[in-house]
Amino acid sequence: MVLILGGKGAGKRAYARSLGYREDQISTCPEDPVPVLCSLEELVRKDPENALSLVPSLLGKDVVICCEVGSGVIPISSQERFFREQTGRLCVLLAKEAKTVVRIVAGIPQILKGE
Repeated sequence: MVLILGGKGAGKRAYARSLGYREDQISTCPEDPVPVLCSLEELVRKDPENALSLVPSLLGKDVVICCEVGSGVIPISSQERFFREQTGRLCVLLAKEAKTVVRIVAGIPQILKGE
C-alpha cells in the first residue's frame, strides 16, 4: 500500500494518477471496490471514536490519500483536537504497514519510506 500525505490542494490526487490510477478508480468510501481511497481525514471526522477500526479495510487498498491535519494552530474545540489526534494515530499505523509513504508539498513528492 502507498500512503500519500499532504496539505489541502497539494497535488495528492494528481500524484495517485501519476502512479497509473484513473479518476474512476478513486473513491472516498472504503467499501467501494476501487484501489484508491481519498480523503481519509473526512472518514475520521465522521466517527473519530472508531477511526482505528478502519485499518483492516484500508490495508486492502493500493493507495490511501490523507490530508495533513496536525499542523497549524491547535484548535480550542476538544472534538477537533480529538479528530486530529485520531487521524494522526491512524496515519502512524498505516505508515508502519505501508510499502511506500509519500508526502506531497506544492505538487512535489517527497518519499519518506520505500521507493
